[in-house]
Amino acid sequence: MPTTDAVLTDQLALEIARLGMVGESSDVGTLHRVTELAARAVPGTAGASSVRWALPAPGERPDPLASAASHPDLAEAVDRQLARGSGPLFDVVGHGRPVGSDDILAETRWPEAMADLLRRGVRCFTTSPHLNKPVMVTLTLYGVAPHALAPGQQALAALIAAQGTAAVSNSLQYGQVHRTAVQLQEAVESRAIVDQAKGILMHSLGCDAEQAFAEMRRISQTRHVKLTALAQRIVGDQGLL
Repeated sequence: MPTTDAVLTDQLALEIARLGMVGESSDVGTLHRVTELAARAVPGTAGASSVRWALPAPGERPDPLASAASHPDLAEAVDRQLARGSGPLFDVVGHGRPVGSDDILAETRWPEAMADLLRRGVRCFTTSPHLNKPVMVTLTLYGVAPHALAPGQQALAALIAAQGTAAVSNSLQYGQVHRTAVQLQEAVESRAIVDQAKGILMHSLGCDAEQAFAEMRRISQTRHVKLTALAQRIVGDQGLL
């Protein structure tokens, strides 16, 4: 098992930087890129997994939203822990502090989770939380030999996880802004089509704007059709239904 210090090469730096780019992939895609990069780049690491969490209210159990793993066996172990609702992942999220074990054979905490890992050839692990509100991501590194994950080698893992967490947070904020912009655009377009329809009714019925709008609203309610859809029919010269 390699024990040399991690080297931040130009290529690795580029891959880490790309984690923070909005629009590079979905939330789950970002989690997969984080786990694959951590498993490949952090010395002593034989595999990795990550979980995105909903931030729990005080006294509530943490709620996992998505997960990814670098190997199917690790994915299965993570899924079993999430299904139980207890284990090191939940302790990390609940207390906001990293946990781990240098030798799972000597570990007395989380017996079910440790048995799952041992059956999959894991002998040590470390799990750390990374928060970039409103997003929390936990990153777990696994080793196949005791003490394979030296504390001094965790800085690179923290950098990868922090960048990935920021990417998910930025994507969520970007999505919210985009949805708001779309809604505003739709509102502007709806207002414009309604105004056009009002003008047509004012001309055809010989009424003012208030009366034209009242007539449109009456028809919309009695015929159970949206006001915008009715306005589109009027503007399209399809009549008042």
